[in-house]
Amino acid sequence: MDKAKDAIRIIKCRRKELKNFNCMLSLIMLVASSNVAAQSSAAAFPSKTIRVVVAFVPGGITDIVGRTAARHLEDLGQQVIVENRGGAGGQVGSAYVARAVPDGYTLLIGSLGTHGIAPSLYQKLGYDSVKDYAHVSMLATTGNLLVIHPSIPAKNVRELIALAKNNPGKLNYAAVGGTSHLSTELFNTMAGIKTTNIPYKGAAPATVALLSGEIDLMLHAFSGLLPHVRTGKLRALGVTTDKRSPIAPDIPTLSEAGVTGYNASGWFSLLAPAGTPDPIVLRLNQSIRKGFESKETVDFFAKQNTQIMVTTPADALAFLRSEIDKWARVVKAAGIQPE
Repeated sequence: MDKAKDAIRIIKCRRKELKNFNCMLSLIMLVASSNVAAQSSAAAFPSKTIRVVVAFVPGGITDIVGRTAARHLEDLGQQVIVENRGGAGGQVGSAYVARAVPDGYTLLIGSLGTHGIAPSLYQKLGYDSVKDYAHVSMLATTGNLLVIHPSIPAKNVRELIALAKNNPGKLNYAAVGGTSHLSTELFNTMAGIKTTNIPYKGAAPATVALLSGEIDLMLHAFSGLLPHVRTGKLRALGVTTDKRSPIAPDIPTLSEAGVTGYNASGWFSLLAPAGTPDPIVLRLNQSIRKGFESKETVDFFAKQNTQIMVTTPADALAFLRSEIDKWARVVKAAGIQPE
């Protein structure tokens, strides 16, 4: 009787083993077929037009970076077009690409404001800066300029800080968008001062207010401020990057000028929808690296106060995570409530 029971038990075990084996075999075949399909897709990539979405209107630095990326991606052998989808500070175009088919044919130019800062300013973005994208590469980094009206009795950053500490909240600054606002708040926090935020809808009206003396200081892009510095209408105190600007090497970094460790560099990256096959991401990365590291491109961007910053996909993701954490701390320290 015992032997009969043992035999039945063995038969049942064999059936289970066979069933498990068949399941395992099916799984192996599925993974193998998926890998073959991905490799086949990557080998054929690209076979049609690639779109690079710039989530801002034409003409700005993000658009310039996007068009440069598109030009270099044409080395892959297909036409590459730039599609400007502006709106909501870059959120419209970013959400569009996050929902696109993950096949490498729809790409996005990411930026500090839209992907590094916005996650801390908005509760609902329509996209997740980390999870909704394959991070192809960082592309470039750029800095802003801290300027004051000449009537302010401060010749350098240390004197400005001393003035602000003696008059808490009395100095005001023009904020143009999240990047300008939070870069100034980071300066306030690290310098241990308090200045008053005056929001403006654009750089042009803010600059007019600064030139008239209505505003005391402003932290914004070189392009609109440096000409006024050169004519003496504004006084430059420092640049926001960790290195001096190639177009204004006489102006110290804010870290050199007295706020040690300050760095509020703008940046741009190349993103694809999450789920884009790794071999395609790597092909895109290789094409971008070759083009952006060329002397022609490096020299071109140097004239735009922009430095090349190409990376591996893994390093691009790690950098983004660190930026999101950094600006989340700034938002919290400034007491800003997410919308």
